[in-house]
Amino acid sequence: MDMRTVRTTSGRGRIFDSVLDTVGDTPVIRINNLAPAGVQLCVKAEFFNPAASVKDRLALNIVEAAERSGALKPGQTIVEATSGNTGIGLAMVCAQKGYPLVVTMADSFSVERRRLMRMFGAKVILTPRAEKGTGMYNKAVELANQHGWFLARQFETPANADIHEHTTAREIVGDFAGHRLDYVVTGYGTGGTVSGLARVLRRERPETKIVLAEPANAALVSSGISQNRGEDGSPAASHPAFEPHPIQGWTPDFIPFVLQEALDSKGFDDLFTIPGPEGIAWAKNLAAREGILTGVSGGATFAAAMRLAEKAEPGTVILAMLPDTGERYLSTPLFQDIHEEMDEEELALSRSTPGYQMG
Repeated sequence: MDMRTVRTTSGRGRIFDSVLDTVGDTPVIRINNLAPAGVQLCVKAEFFNPAASVKDRLALNIVEAAERSGALKPGQTIVEATSGNTGIGLAMVCAQKGYPLVVTMADSFSVERRRLMRMFGAKVILTPRAEKGTGMYNKAVELANQHGWFLARQFETPANADIHEHTTAREIVGDFAGHRLDYVVTGYGTGGTVSGLARVLRRERPETKIVLAEPANAALVSSGISQNRGEDGSPAASHPAFEPHPIQGWTPDFIPFVLQEALDSKGFDDLFTIPGPEGIAWAKNLAAREGILTGVSGGATFAAAMRLAEKAEPGTVILAMLPDTGERYLSTPLFQDIHEEMDEEELALSRSTPGYQMG
């Protein structure tokens, strides 16, 4: 860029009717400093959604699909089990549309998530971490049955993969129109992203391989063990391959019914397992080297993309999904070695001039 050139903007050419109209159309961003030579590595930055995660998409579609079908009545309370991002997305949607929201969440997830949902006006019911994801799920079912509330059912509803088919996948096809795209890499929480992407990419970009990633110590899909389910697709029990892991938003203690579509249809081409510390390390690298702030799930997805990139032929193009923002992880291991007070180097810089020093 010419040193005399100043970046300018001119608006989007429209006034949005509500915050909900800003969901989607998130940018694809080239990685410049971390990508291996000769490989084009990009990320789809889902933290550009208004409540800062990919789950804004499914939250909006769950509510609007239920409104269209009549399953959700005006003013009816919505209840859902979530590790946080779906709950935050639902809280945003419910605030705008005027629905009360109750969220159930295991107490192991970051406190930032609770506070954000409550900031949007939701009620947050904590469940014991020892009961894992199935515990918070079953609590939501109990509350829905007891009080006649609408259960969002993000892990089973067709509205989940549908929104990724009609928005996320269409955006990728549009952004890479006329360009090479060899791999798309994603983790799974509910499985909606991979299932929705597979519907479109298998048909319109069959040369593009889809890579799924999951935690190394909770490799449910890799285990080959099927999920025990109820008749409605809900988890009947915790999956035997699950262990607690630090990649919040990835892989509950069951294989979601929404993901089962991708498993049954061979909707992905390869499967990587990522240790939690590796995801944390790459999230930090993205922030420090690219100026891209994502959470542990984004770092873990990027870790899988980097494994591909490091072995890829020159010219390979890889897209990694970044589900959310790093600010959702301030109280987690992602930030545990990010200090609040000045370190020795910062103190030395402060003392290099005489004024305005801390006592």
